[in-house]
Order: sequence, then structure tokens, then C-alpha cells
Amino acid sequence: MKIVKTIEEVRRQTAEWRKQGLTVGLVPTMGYLHEGHASLIDRSVKENDRTVVSDFVNPMQFGPHEDLQSYPRDIEHDAALVQEHGADLIFHPEPEEMYNEGFSSFVDMTVLTNELCGLSRPVHFRGVCTVVTKLFNIVQPDNAYFGKKDAQQLAVIKHMAEDLNMNLNIIGCPIIRESDGLAKSSRNTYLTPEERKAALVLSKSIFLGEQMVKEGETDCSEIIAAMQKMIADEPLARIDYVKIVDCKTMQQIPVLNRPALCAIAVYIGKTRLIDNFFTEDIDKEAE
Repeated sequence: MKIVKTIEEVRRQTAEWRKQGLTVGLVPTMGYLHEGHASLIDRSVKENDRTVVSDFVNPMQFGPHEDLQSYPRDIEHDAALVQEHGADLIFHPEPEEMYNEGFSSFVDMTVLTNELCGLSRPVHFRGVCTVVTKLFNIVQPDNAYFGKKDAQQLAVIKHMAEDLNMNLNIIGCPIIRESDGLAKSSRNTYLTPEERKAALVLSKSIFLGEQMVKEGETDCSEIIAAMQKMIADEPLARIDYVKIVDCKTMQQIPVLNRPALCAIAVYIGKTRLIDNFFTEDIDKEAE
């Protein structure tokens, strides 16, 4: 397993692999890897001959008052995890390598980015789309792996790849949770012990919404109201949003009559956490 810091090195290595007829998987990350990232790496290693993990805290997707400077970083820890799970290469560039002086080209999207996290983080998806496009161009993978916890991001990237005729498969992988239910996130490290306990309200409200759907509830307002009440009962929680949207358009819907995403964003203290469930996954469980 190698760590490289330049675009030229990545291109040279992946070109050599393709010359040998090998398939390449890409796992884009912002580092500080945990079991959720490990599950993506495992899937890529299983389905491809070679796997590249990008480890880059992308400044373009952070707003002016967000946590760019404090976002956790630990390349030694990341390298050990990547090696343990069998990937072949870490791409760990500096911001100047990805965005040279005079950089002024961006990839943007409308409609899908107008709801959910796009409302409260207006520059976020422009940064995501731009950096992911750059990574796809640099690595030229056959398959790229993203976690379903960032459900809107997954939908946006799938739509972008389709719109721009990108020649690869975008694969979404299940949320990985702590033993008590909290979705794995690098930002969980920000939580104090008291906040960590309070953060369980996210997964509890998600499980409540799932149970209501399993029991036949189709009125989105009823599901949302029940979830909001549960979250509001936690003193350390402040709701950013609780919404149910169409899986493809990310636009709100009143009734569960199509594949839908129920997504939440909640501040626990100063830390913003997200979680979700897909109604399609509930339907698959019932089969």
C-alpha cells in the first residue's frame, strides 16, 4: 500500500493498472477513517482488482463559519486502516495540488441541491461536485463507493455522473452504526460524553420513522411530526431539518407513494449530525 501526494503519481499508477487489464475502485473520503469508511473499502476490494482511497479534506465544500480548520485529521491512523482492509493506494494531496493558483472552474447542480443540506450549507454541493469530478478524472475508476449516510450527496453524485456521461458506476453502501445505534461519523469525535448520549436521539428518531412506515403509515407529515417531537424532547438537540423527499429529485413529498428518503440533520451542542432511512430498504426487508 502506497501513499502518494501528487496527481501525476496517481495517474501513472492507475494507467499502469489499466494497461494490465485491471479494474480500479475509488473510495473518496475526507480522512479520519472509521468503520463506515472501512466498509466502503472492503466492498471496493471485493469488487475490483485495485482500490484507491482518496484522503483529502476538501476546503471548497466548507462554508465560511464551518469546521474546516478543526475537522479531524490523522493520516497515520488512516494509512493503517487502509492497509488493514486491503486497498492499494492512498491519494493524500495538499489543497494546492487540487486547486492551483488561479483555479476558477466549478461543477454545480440545481434542483437536487436545493433541499436538505443544500439549504443550510449553500456552497457545500458545489464543492462536492467539483472535487469528486476532479477525483474521477484523476483516478478514472471503474467503480466509486459512497456511504448512504450522506444520502443527498449520493443522489447528487449519481445524477451528476449520469448528466455528464461519466464512464463509471456509482455504488451506495449501507450506513454503519455504533453498537448503540449512532451512525458512524468523523464528527462524532467533537461530542462531549454528555452530548454523545444525547446524540442517540438521531438514530432513535430514525428507527421510530422506520417503524411507522413498517406499520403502514404513509402520511409524511405524521411521520415527520413524531420524529420531530422525539428530537425536541432532547434538551441538547436542535433540529436543522426533518424531511421526507423523493429519492431521485430530493424534493419534498406529502405521501409515501414512491421510493423516498427520510433525512434528518440535528445539532447536538455545536456539532451538526445527519442520519436517514430509505423506504426502499424497508420494502426489501419485508420481502
